[in-house]
Amino acid sequence: MIVPDGPATAAHVAVHYDELDFAYRRMWGDHVHHGYWCTGSETAEEAVAALVTLVERRLALEPGHNVCDIGCGYGATAADLMSRHDVSIAGLTLSAAQQRVASGRGHRFTCLLRDWMDNGLETGAYDRAYAIESSEHMVDKARFFTEARRILRPGGKLVVCAWLEGEGVSPWQARHLLLPICREGRLPSMGSRADYVDLAASAGFVLADYQDISRQVRRTWSICLMRLLKGLATDSEIRRLALARTTQSRDFMLSLPRLIIALRTGAMRYGIFQWEAAI
Repeated sequence: MIVPDGPATAAHVAVHYDELDFAYRRMWGDHVHHGYWCTGSETAEEAVAALVTLVERRLALEPGHNVCDIGCGYGATAADLMSRHDVSIAGLTLSAAQQRVASGRGHRFTCLLRDWMDNGLETGAYDRAYAIESSEHMVDKARFFTEARRILRPGGKLVVCAWLEGEGVSPWQARHLLLPICREGRLPSMGSRADYVDLAASAGFVLADYQDISRQVRRTWSICLMRLLKGLATDSEIRRLALARTTQSRDFMLSLPRLIIALRTGAMRYGIFQWEAAI
């Protein structure tokens, strides 16, 4: 597991997303996650929707299900799922800016401004849970899984999309790619596939499926980098965020080329896990 020096608490994560709220939405929209290019001809918007579809299929939602979105962002994924399924979703975010948007997603969606480590949700109250690129921000990844198991009914499903440390990462890759990505992205750690499998098993989950889709998602960051460069040239608000010394999270912009290299060299992987809560 990659563990950077320096703090990356829930408060740091909240500041990151609140500060960069405008930039995230301007450059990528309301879905704060990768896109999935199956054929390579998809638009960015189509690719983002395709990733949601991958999660949706693994959740196997049924009418009346109670669902938990762990790290719901702006609630866009929840809105997509509710448009196709008669389910109720509770989402959690650390960002007040995200909650303001997510709270308008409809009466079947509840957005809580709350840390997953102390979520206060009822034990065994949920049929399904998913975390799309949010487990990386968890200070205690073991507790991430134990809390997910606690809120799920026996036989419930957990689907996780995660940035992962690749196998056989060299000291150079760790020092110049993964450790800076963690620091700049406010990730307390970056686990490997094996780390996630072991932690989930210890929490009471049975692995049902795993798929590595690194090749299909890596175009995300090239598009983001091009949009950032265009924004710096044409958008005064993007320039202000990037150049203002008061912007604590502006260093994340340095991670874009690192992420491109890390995914292309295998230093970082992107995986989708599907677990079932042990009965």
